[in-house]
Amino acid sequence: MKMSEESILKLIHKKTNRPMKVSELARMFSLPDSQRREFRNHLKEMAAKGDLIKIRGGRYGLPDEMNLVHGTLQGNPGGFGFVKQDDPETGPDIYIHRNSMNGAMHLDRVMVRVESHHEPDRLSGCVIRILERCSSTLVGTFERFERDGWVIPMEQKFFQDVFVSSANTMKAKPGQVVVVEITKYPAKHQPPGGKIIEVLGHSDDPEVDLRAILRKHSIRQDFPPEALHAADRVSAKIDKKERDKRQDLTEDMIFTIDGEKAKDFDDAVSIEMFKDGYRLGVHIADVGHYVHKDGPIDREAFERGTSIYYPDGVIPMLPFKLSNDVCSLKPHVERLTLSVTIDFDTKGNVLGSDFFPSIIKSQKRFTYDEVQGILENGDPDGKTSRFMDSLNTMLELSGKLRKRRFKSGSVDFKIPEAEIHLNVKGEVSRIVPAAHNIAHEIIEEFMLAANQEVARFLFEKKIPSIHRIHEPPDEDKLAAFNDFILSFGHQIKLARKVRSLHLQHLLEKVRGKPEERVVNTLLLRTMKRALYSASNPGHFCLGFEHYTHFTSPIRRYPDLITHRLLKTFLKRKATAREKKILQSRIQESAAQSSHREDKAMAVEREVNDLRRAQFMAGKVGKTYTGTIISVTAFGFFVELAEVFVEGLVRVSSLTDDYYIYIEPEHKWIGQRRHRTFKIGDRVKVRVADVNIALRRINLDWLKTL
Repeated sequence: MKMSEESILKLIHKKTNRPMKVSELARMFSLPDSQRREFRNHLKEMAAKGDLIKIRGGRYGLPDEMNLVHGTLQGNPGGFGFVKQDDPETGPDIYIHRNSMNGAMHLDRVMVRVESHHEPDRLSGCVIRILERCSSTLVGTFERFERDGWVIPMEQKFFQDVFVSSANTMKAKPGQVVVVEITKYPAKHQPPGGKIIEVLGHSDDPEVDLRAILRKHSIRQDFPPEALHAADRVSAKIDKKERDKRQDLTEDMIFTIDGEKAKDFDDAVSIEMFKDGYRLGVHIADVGHYVHKDGPIDREAFERGTSIYYPDGVIPMLPFKLSNDVCSLKPHVERLTLSVTIDFDTKGNVLGSDFFPSIIKSQKRFTYDEVQGILENGDPDGKTSRFMDSLNTMLELSGKLRKRRFKSGSVDFKIPEAEIHLNVKGEVSRIVPAAHNIAHEIIEEFMLAANQEVARFLFEKKIPSIHRIHEPPDEDKLAAFNDFILSFGHQIKLARKVRSLHLQHLLEKVRGKPEERVVNTLLLRTMKRALYSASNPGHFCLGFEHYTHFTSPIRRYPDLITHRLLKTFLKRKATAREKKILQSRIQESAAQSSHREDKAMAVEREVNDLRRAQFMAGKVGKTYTGTIISVTAFGFFVELAEVFVEGLVRVSSLTDDYYIYIEPEHKWIGQRRHRTFKIGDRVKVRVADVNIALRRINLDWLKTL
């Protein structure tokens, strides 16, 4: 018998009708003695993961036959929680009462016995086994109790404080933020215990708050010594042997366009006209030349998965020697690149593409604002006159590509993002909507085109690759959204399978209308998240059949994988054995990269929330106008027009009436006066209080405008 966990599970489902011992199962499956040790190990691993359940007498059974499910516990500050099942298609989340936790903590993987319906359409249950502890350290505030102390976790979903004996406090003072290692997990009627392993500082220090967020998410700022030593040995010098392998583009009109503060320039562009249209060049830093597979830099890059950007800071995926120097396409210095040239006809249709290793010398480092100014106002000083033809041609081509893309079904959400500015002291000076001008659009279109062409090339060569995918929205969520927009006189036809083109038509229809922000916001919330995958269902929101990430290998690990695949199979086919190995490795890399992307986004979101709270801390009592952008079961969030910050009006602060939450309509309505609060309403509010530790800005509603 060929043994795998999948085949064992199938056999147990098919042939057993009760929990059985290892020896009984082995006999039933006619296993020879030589395979029984391996079989026993598989069963243990499957029980550890929750695929099987081990009961008294050493018997193994199927969880679903015993009314058991496994999943991840999501804690709640109130002391209860919900278990999100590993396979969401098997059923809804399961409510766990605080007395049924049995020592489980937020994010633990647990086995749960389903016991009853907590409420209609809501299951409840009891944790019977903890499959995996997912938190070994916590970040929190230290408080003293006589000689000993307690650490109150920063993340309130860890609803139990951690006891720390006097010998394990590291002389922390009350109010200081610390990292505590859990040495004893909670049991029934017994709190968790631990020892402090790092004192970050006082909670009123803005930089301590930042470090606390990074520790909370287990983000490592420093690189391991072996990765730094490997980076130090990297040289930017290009020898003759390497030059001979590459096309020399150092005399070509190639340049970069990036943000004002950017230092890791991983993409450069060029363009030329020919008889039948345009030839676009996208030249990407050849990071794979310097980061060798399975080497110390590569191992660390895989673990990090992505660079993390936050106001006035970055935690890079690669050591700075590579990200900001050797790999960065700085102006007037030779750099190794992987180039993609794409020929378009005069309407923006792709005629063909080519891929090759190259050497470039960027002629200039442009910023987005600089290019915007040149394209709008010309070049009165003559300093960039030699670039004018290229920039105007890029504007022309990108406009055609953009028009074709949206006509084909790309969804263009119009939701402004915040840009947080800090002064020289590291304090937030202002928060404004992030600019998105025509220079951004030029680079956006060119990077999308390059990513798409690389994905198509790998697909046509039948090379297993790491896809950037986005699946269609959930039908129930889309139906609920459709019901909501009916109140504005809009509707999406859902009689057949919805296409991204239908959604784009809706967004075009509401553009410039009062409901534009509401429709954009709620439609975005119905979308599934984009992720990395070894399989390819396509990218729904872009409307692309094939898509990958290729253009940012300095800051994204999947792009580095794509570079290696492109270079390896540029001139040859993959063998069957190579394809099998690649498929397995890419599945692992896709899962890791998606996980690390989620973590990076959580950090960026939390740091931005921290900076917003710090900014508003001195503005308690001030009044602002704003727009309701989200309605929840506990109140509604208002985006303040003057400072571009969100705050919460709690329904408990509304004292003029008793209010009822109408979830499908995203609104609150008063029982007596029938006053409503719904998404899109303009209101006047006052800053009631700011809690920096919890990143909360609470507002009082004054009147509806």
